[in-house]
Amino acid sequence: MNPPKAVIIGCGFAGLAAAKQLADTEVEVTIIDQSNHHLFQPLLYQVATGDLSPSEIAWPIRSIFAQAKNITVIQDEVLQVDKAEKQVITQNGRYAYDYLVVATGAQNAYFGQEQWAPHAPGLKNLKDALSIRRDIFSAFEQAERCDDETERQAYMTFVVIGGGPTGVEMAGAIAEIARSTLAKDFRHIDTRKARVVLVEGGKQLLAGFDDRLCRYAAKALQRMGVELIFDRFVQNIEADTVSLADQHIAAHTIIWAAGVKPQVAQLLGVEAQKNGKVAVDAKLRLPTHPDIFVVGDAAAVDWQDGTVPGIAPAAKQQGQYVGRLLRQHATIEEAKPFKYQHAGNLATIGRHKAVADLKRLKFKGWPAWYFWGLIHIYFLIGVRSATVILLQWFWTYLTNRKPARLIIGSKNKDPD
Repeated sequence: MNPPKAVIIGCGFAGLAAAKQLADTEVEVTIIDQSNHHLFQPLLYQVATGDLSPSEIAWPIRSIFAQAKNITVIQDEVLQVDKAEKQVITQNGRYAYDYLVVATGAQNAYFGQEQWAPHAPGLKNLKDALSIRRDIFSAFEQAERCDDETERQAYMTFVVIGGGPTGVEMAGAIAEIARSTLAKDFRHIDTRKARVVLVEGGKQLLAGFDDRLCRYAAKALQRMGVELIFDRFVQNIEADTVSLADQHIAAHTIIWAAGVKPQVAQLLGVEAQKNGKVAVDAKLRLPTHPDIFVVGDAAAVDWQDGTVPGIAPAAKQQGQYVGRLLRQHATIEEAKPFKYQHAGNLATIGRHKAVADLKRLKFKGWPAWYFWGLIHIYFLIGVRSATVILLQWFWTYLTNRKPARLIIGSKNKDPD
């Protein structure tokens, strides 16, 4: 009897976890991903703000599975899933499967206003991070040589849209860049006078966190000089302006952190929920196709009064679960349903400032900041990479400098 074939689309946290469970088993695994690397997304904002280099948070997929002879890695774009023929169709080939694991994640969602995307990039991959890094540091360079005071202020205004963890982290990091990192570097501008604006459509930051932690995060950002605008939705975004219902903010650097949406339904030819996710059964399978598993941000998994949150630990748990099922493929029907174990939420705000909302423990300030760092180090893949990042963070902490603030490319040209 031939060994079962499993195709995994996407090698984010869910896809990687599934593949690691299947390494060195009888299952023939093919990983298909548009990129050749696995990305540690929780630290992506640190690439965007110059704390880390791309190679410190991304690892080649092939090297991760170099010793697993049953795993083949393909860099390609998936175009379609032929459910009847049980094939994945890519730009360059077809791949048969007995089991399919779809772990395609989510993309930036602009609520139907896709024309905003070129002016307000989100933060989902290394290309996004390098573009944002370029825009942030280039803005100060432009301001340094600008004679017009109004235009100079526009260059020194940074607008972050969305008050979730990514928006809070980005706003805090930009404020630190302006008020500490670059404070002595320029001769004609005072970077400490930069305006950092965080726009949130709700009434508080960090929805889903404990209210006391939300209030702490807001006060901490304000003490850092971040201007908070609550209960306002963006009406329009242009190259140098963010328009709200009651004001227009002139800014050349605009960052989108207001939401993401999976694009998996069209790929699978199934109906999507309003949030773009697809419904799965208790074992993370398409109800009509038990040979297809959907995991991570793409899956709508029932939990408490809603669905499992789209965070890395949840994706990892789902991937591990499916990987274990496929490893014992003959007993899938007898397996227990997936059960999500929620450990809590973390968000960093700035130097010595973070919030930790765990099951029964909620804390803030420097203890949460150290805890955030230790947790992220723990979840990094390679020991060497974790050590490098720990040393990099320690050096940044001692010197208060951004070691990776190189400007690559220009506004009209994507960074290489």
